[in-house]
Amino acid sequence: MSTLESVFGFQQLRPGQARVVSAVLAGRSAAAIFPTGAGKSLCYQLPALHLPHLTLVVSPLLALMQDQLAFLHGRGISAASIDSGQNREQASEVMARAKSGELKILMISVERLKNERFRHFIAQVPISLLVIDEAHCMSEWGHNFRPDYLKLPDYQRQFGIPQVLLLTATATPPVVADMQQKFAIAAADVVTTGFYRANLNLLVEPVAGIDKQRRLQQWLAEKVGQPSIVYVTQQKTAEQVAERLSQRGIAARAYHAGMAHDAREALQRQFMAGQINCIVATIAFGMGIDKADIRNVVHFDLPKSIENYSQEVGRAGRDGQPSDCLVLANRDSLNVLENFIYGDTPELSGIRCVLDKLLSDSQNGEWELMLNALSEQSNIRQLPLKTLLVQLELKGIIAPRYAYFADYRFKYLIEPEALAARFEGERRQFVEALISTSQRARTWCTVDFERLYREHRAERVRVIKALDYFQEQGWIELESKQMTEVYALLDPGFDPVALSAELYGYFSRHERSEIQRIHAMLALFASEQCLSQRLAAYFGDGNAPQQCGHCSVCRGQVAELPAPLALPPLAGQEPQRLCAAFTEKYRELKGSEPSAECLTRFLCGISVPLFSKLKARQLGGFAALQDYPYAEVREWLAAQQG
Repeated sequence: MSTLESVFGFQQLRPGQARVVSAVLAGRSAAAIFPTGAGKSLCYQLPALHLPHLTLVVSPLLALMQDQLAFLHGRGISAASIDSGQNREQASEVMARAKSGELKILMISVERLKNERFRHFIAQVPISLLVIDEAHCMSEWGHNFRPDYLKLPDYQRQFGIPQVLLLTATATPPVVADMQQKFAIAAADVVTTGFYRANLNLLVEPVAGIDKQRRLQQWLAEKVGQPSIVYVTQQKTAEQVAERLSQRGIAARAYHAGMAHDAREALQRQFMAGQINCIVATIAFGMGIDKADIRNVVHFDLPKSIENYSQEVGRAGRDGQPSDCLVLANRDSLNVLENFIYGDTPELSGIRCVLDKLLSDSQNGEWELMLNALSEQSNIRQLPLKTLLVQLELKGIIAPRYAYFADYRFKYLIEPEALAARFEGERRQFVEALISTSQRARTWCTVDFERLYREHRAERVRVIKALDYFQEQGWIELESKQMTEVYALLDPGFDPVALSAELYGYFSRHERSEIQRIHAMLALFASEQCLSQRLAAYFGDGNAPQQCGHCSVCRGQVAELPAPLALPPLAGQEPQRLCAAFTEKYRELKGSEPSAECLTRFLCGISVPLFSKLKARQLGGFAALQDYPYAEVREWLAAQQG
């Protein structure tokens, strides 16, 4: 283990790390299920230096990759990533280093494997180990499910990678069993180190919605200067809560995915450096944050699941010092959480629309699609639409070929004449043709690929190569949009009616599983048993103490969550009147009646692609029943229609 000390500066491995590293170095696949901050990364970083070939790491977030690369480079380890922030030359240089055997570790996102050019390259590189970070993303029954992760077992076989290492902090026993089975990992090589954290005080306080802001201010006022994260569900809540805290003398800043990338990065740096101590954030904040002295984590709104809760409180007290994790609990935001789930379940008609388009739009065994357009046509949100496409892949109906950008536009940074003058002969004629056929609207010029080919026989590949080169030289600013994905149609003989029903059943099961996940979380917070013990047991850890002595239950404060405000019975509502304007616009566009599911989404205020087209938010009745449980509204409307 001299490498451990000479490269990483550690005297010895922790018990869980030692078991995982030994399994990998013995040539076996393994899984490391360690709590947040318990040193999962070292389980692949150390073996990578002893394995003969490349270690390929699949990671879901660019921020995580960059943090790990900075750590590896600081220790002189030859590691690199191929990511969306690189230009073609940078990516090619990384590929060359991987091919030559100079690289020990290559990090990529799972989406990179959809690229046929990349798959062709990686098939030529000997790989010793495939590492899957945040491996719970591959289980349809885990939280944060990412459809492209489902294909990783196929990729392992395709590229002949002898062994796999799965890393996660949040996998329940069923998810562990699912992952283990997909990669044929022996039970003895699934290493779980336990989820109990003795320094975390898990506190649940029942607070009515109208009192949450006041209670938060009161609680944080006693902890001024301590690094704290306050988690909320929605971006607007982050802004409002941060502003009110600041007005009360608690310097707080909002952080969410709607902010500019640079602003988010700056905020993260300031928090890490201790220049800002209180961040009010959506769950966009925290992945890749390795700040040891976070003293407080507050859930102003309910987390999305027990897994999310565990991950978010796991960011506190990594230095081993006591830290407080408070949930301001009530059932007020329950509908908001459930509505995210219901909105992601495609209607049967939407699934059928995708299958019909697959059959009607395929030419010469190939199907081209733009995700945005298909999402609008089928009225399926993009994430579930990606899940649907992956399911079609797994059933052997389609296979990804490649993707390209349909639209390119550019802005001159030097005069067009000066650009053309840099070339001679046939090259100059080509550049002049590109300039003359690109339509200019004020500052931006749109490339007309069809006209270029028709009039000048200029191939698309050559045009894109030239535009990339112009941008690298600083002569133009280039933008590309409208990604077109190309699939091969492998089985045109499927039955669209039967397959639609089968896929709809799959999504409905997933919906029920996600709703159960939310109710399991409510049951945890209202528990009469020790919270630390209940949380550990959820993740299959039977070694936590029966009573930790430092959670709110052990302190004698069982949380009885206040019920939401009583609502008038649905029977007194008038669906025809509430939906009249929407139904009329729907008929005009579609020539048919909206389904009960579609009307439920309208009345509960859930956005789906079709609603943007119909400007549904501006119609009377939109979100009129948003305070009612979705399932109740759906049942009530179905009975009215039936």
